[in-house]
Amino acid sequence: MTTNAASLDGKQARAASPKAKPTFAILGAISSAHMINDMMQSLILAMYPILKGEFSLSFSQVGLITLTYQLTASLLQPLVGVFTDRHPQRYSLPFGMTSTLIGLMLLAFAPSFSFVLLAAAFVGVGSSVFHPESSRIARLASGGQHGLAQSVFQVGGNTGTAIGPLLAALVIAPYGQHSVAWFGLVALLGIILLVGVSNWYATHHMAASGRKKAAVVSPYPRNVVIGAIAVLLILIFSKYFYLAGISSFYTFYLIEHFGLTVQDAQLHLFLFLLASAIGTVMGGPIGDRIGRKPVIWVSILGVAPFALLLPHASLFWTTALTVGIGLILSSAFSAILVYAQELVPGKVGMISGMFFGFAFGMGGLGAAVLGVLADHTSIDFVYQCIAYLPLLGLVAAFLPKSPRKV
Repeated sequence: MTTNAASLDGKQARAASPKAKPTFAILGAISSAHMINDMMQSLILAMYPILKGEFSLSFSQVGLITLTYQLTASLLQPLVGVFTDRHPQRYSLPFGMTSTLIGLMLLAFAPSFSFVLLAAAFVGVGSSVFHPESSRIARLASGGQHGLAQSVFQVGGNTGTAIGPLLAALVIAPYGQHSVAWFGLVALLGIILLVGVSNWYATHHMAASGRKKAAVVSPYPRNVVIGAIAVLLILIFSKYFYLAGISSFYTFYLIEHFGLTVQDAQLHLFLFLLASAIGTVMGGPIGDRIGRKPVIWVSILGVAPFALLLPHASLFWTTALTVGIGLILSSAFSAILVYAQELVPGKVGMISGMFFGFAFGMGGLGAAVLGVLADHTSIDFVYQCIAYLPLLGLVAAFLPKSPRKV
């Protein structure tokens, strides 16, 4: 019965739009905006060594910065997703980018640690609006190739995250905190881009609302859906708690463990994040072809050998291992998100907001907890502890077979 329901769902979708193709212009625009949005967030991460020296911060305070913007986004994203599922807002995306712009300006001229936290909160608010809404638009523009669309969308964000440390090394490190203000011009470009996307979304939504919609029902019983969602959230915890140790403290690890300069450490962080951007492209399309579950299995559990070796590696192998971790681990999120959207059809905003929000929350909580742990022990000890987190990928065995294959 489950297989028949899933098959019927796929046939109905193809019958409704037999010649549907991805709208690559919109996917490209939303991916570019994602790149800008996440580049702004990444600038905060890349500035940690600078902010630590400027305001004499402890590792706990560094973790608190991450917790502030991640927790702000975490708490608001599900609420934004639920609200916009019921009441779509035409210009919510430019509004979100405007909040990010305000946070960026506050960061550039923050006179104290309190203002740095306020800046991080504004960036978090921007992300809380941007991610669930832009994920919805990516799905609308997918032409039925949902994994591909989410990967195109996600690769923009991961590319922006990768660019942040590179820009910090080239611009912010030599010219100081105030130079962050120049990136406000990029945020303005993002606002203009998102106004165009919002106009397309309004037209598309009105056309869709004029058509009679068939009822959408999950191909699984409620208890199976709840269990699967719980497993997916455990996998998100594993992925983003581990990533918090890399993104927030990798530069400090390289500086303390290998004696690198701030700029050299930021370049190594760039390599890791660039590998993550490349890996993102693979997860969605492969999931479209072979199913989401195999991709989820490999992307989380497959990182474990690399993570366990990392604390004992030389500089060369540390770089090689982190590149491998970035390539493999980053393929998970697109597959997890689309899998969850197929488990609960018709609730794209709610599911996107919940999963983006939980991911942000776990990243922020991870940074805060690991910062306290680093203050009481060492960065080396932190990396030894988090090496075991990818082993939680074993819980993917409890996921049911993908609800439908595209």
